[in-house]
Amino acid sequence: MSTNTDAATVPAQRSGSDAPRKPAREQRFADGGGILNVFSHGFLALWALMIIVPLIWIVLGSFKTNAQIGGSAWSWPSHWHLDAFSRAWTKGIGGFFANTVIVLAGSLTLTMLLGAMAAYVLARYEFRGNRTIYYFFVAGAMFPVYLALVPLFFMVKNLGQISPLLGLNSYLGLILVYTAYSLPFTVFFLYSFFRSLPTAVHEAAMIDGCSHTRAFFQVMVPMAKSGLISVFIFNVLGQWNQYLLPVTLMQQQSGTDPDRSMLAQGLMNLAVQSGYASDFPGLFAGMTIAMLPVLVVYLSFQKQVQAGLTSATLK
Repeated sequence: MSTNTDAATVPAQRSGSDAPRKPAREQRFADGGGILNVFSHGFLALWALMIIVPLIWIVLGSFKTNAQIGGSAWSWPSHWHLDAFSRAWTKGIGGFFANTVIVLAGSLTLTMLLGAMAAYVLARYEFRGNRTIYYFFVAGAMFPVYLALVPLFFMVKNLGQISPLLGLNSYLGLILVYTAYSLPFTVFFLYSFFRSLPTAVHEAAMIDGCSHTRAFFQVMVPMAKSGLISVFIFNVLGQWNQYLLPVTLMQQQSGTDPDRSMLAQGLMNLAVQSGYASDFPGLFAGMTIAMLPVLVVYLSFQKQVQAGLTSATLK
């Protein structure tokens, strides 16, 4: 009787002592998770401060005077002066801003239209040379623009001999260059989105009588909305802040040619023209004017950008 009782109690005793343990690797990561989170959050906080503090300094400096900036650069403005914004606007920032908006309106339209169509065809249709064309786009994204400045200058200059609308210091010439500059990344980014879209939806649209063009614009493009918005924001940032291409291509050929400098180029000209009589509030006001549109666009589509990047990572 005692033997049976002991035998029955042995498994019960072992069940408590032989509970499954975490593997050594998982236990190590579980113990160090708190330290890793503290390190990552601290690094992100430091990175945010490095970005936000200079922006706040520029915005506050645009409301000060030269004397206040020279006396204490980090002090709060004693009076909120708006004269710096009017000076920056009259010194050319208004014209540079308009030039940049005109060029981006054309280049972003062409980039998104051609990039989405190219990525869709490469992702959804099988044909000879498909992968070769795709790898050409990927190689174009890795090609630094610095190496192409000299041949690009002469190419655009030769196009100006065919039509002045395509030459140097022309909107259309810079629009085409921006489009070619942004297409590789756009195609590379959108390729995964179109490739992961459900095939059944496309086949159902074709059975219902949709043409390939109608299926693309009315069925596939709305399904890839998050990816399109994400790559649109990246293209806006890249083209809005572009400096090398406008400096190389937007050059006045004669004294009668209009000044079609872009915004980044105009800010540099504003800093150089002031010489020793530096107008720091005017320069800071011009930089604030240049930052506001990009900040508004990003904040307006922040959720869509995060959704697009997350889905791109998962795909």
